[in-house]
Amino acid sequence: MRGAVMSLPPAASGLVVLLLTVQVIQGQNGWGVTYSSTEICALKGSTVDMSCTYRYPSTVKRVQNRFWFTKESNGVYTDMRIDPQYSGRVQYICGNKDCTLRITDLRESDSAEYKFRFITDQEGGKHSGLPGVTLSVTDLQVRVERSHVFPSELWAALKCHSSCPLPGHLHYVWYKNGRIIRGQTSSYYSDYFTPTDSFSCAVEGHENFRSPPLYPTRVPSVSVSPSAEIVEGSSVTLTCSSDANAAATYNWYKKNGNADRHPLSKDPQLVFSSIQSSDSGEYYCTSPVINSVSEK
Repeated sequence: MRGAVMSLPPAASGLVVLLLTVQVIQGQNGWGVTYSSTEICALKGSTVDMSCTYRYPSTVKRVQNRFWFTKESNGVYTDMRIDPQYSGRVQYICGNKDCTLRITDLRESDSAEYKFRFITDQEGGKHSGLPGVTLSVTDLQVRVERSHVFPSELWAALKCHSSCPLPGHLHYVWYKNGRIIRGQTSSYYSDYFTPTDSFSCAVEGHENFRSPPLYPTRVPSVSVSPSAEIVEGSSVTLTCSSDANAAATYNWYKKNGNADRHPLSKDPQLVFSSIQSSDSGEYYCTSPVINSVSEK
C-alpha cells in the first residue's frame, strides 16, 4: 500500500510511513478516488507525499487531465502546479490510475485539505475525490512536563512538542544555550539548570527548523508585607510576582519542609493571618520552575 510519507535522512529512519485506516471515496457508476491516507501530520521544512488511486467506467477511452487542488471557485479548480503558493515545491508522480502529490519545503500555511481530480474524454466524465487528504504542518515547541525545586538548584523534564503526532520513530536534537546536547535523541529531556539557561529542540535532519528557545525559569520577585519588623500574632503576606508571564501560576515551599512534596500554597500570595515563631524560616516561590527566596 502506498502511504503518506515524510522524508527524513537515514539517521532518522529514512522514509517514515504514516499508516492510517484507508478510506475509499465511493463514486457513482464506477467513478471514484481512493486515498492511501486521509490525515497526515508533517514537520515544517520536510517533504510529504500524498497518494491515491482512481477508477472510471470502461466506456472511458482516455484521461485527458489529472491534478491535485486545494482551491475551487465557481466550478474552477486551481491545479497546484500553477498555484503561486506552491511555486517550485510541487511534483506529481503518476502512473496508470494512480497519482502521488509531493510537496517539498513544507510551510505552516500548507495545512489544508488536498483533493485529486481527473478529466476524461467522455462527456461529463469529470470526477473529484471528496473529501480529500487533510495535511497538518507543525513546528516544534519545548514544553515543561515536570519540575522540581531544590534549595540550591532547579530541575525540569522537557518535551519537544508538536501540535499533531509526527509519524515514525524520529531522532531529536536538543540544544542548551544554543549548543547541541550530545547523546540526546528522544523527544524528552531532563536536566538541572540555572535562571539564565535556555533550551530548544529540532528533528534530526531538520536542524534549520528548531523550536524557539524556552527559558524555563524567570526569577520572580518576592515582597513582604508589612515591610517593618514582624511581630508574633500579626498578619504577614508574602507576594510572588514575575514579568515572565502575566498569567503564571505560583507554588510556595518552605526550606527543609515539604518542598520536595507538597506546596504550601499555589496562589501568588502566601498569607499568615496570625504569624507564630514556628513559622520562621526560608520560603521558596516558583513559577512554574522558578526559584526565589524569602526569609522571615
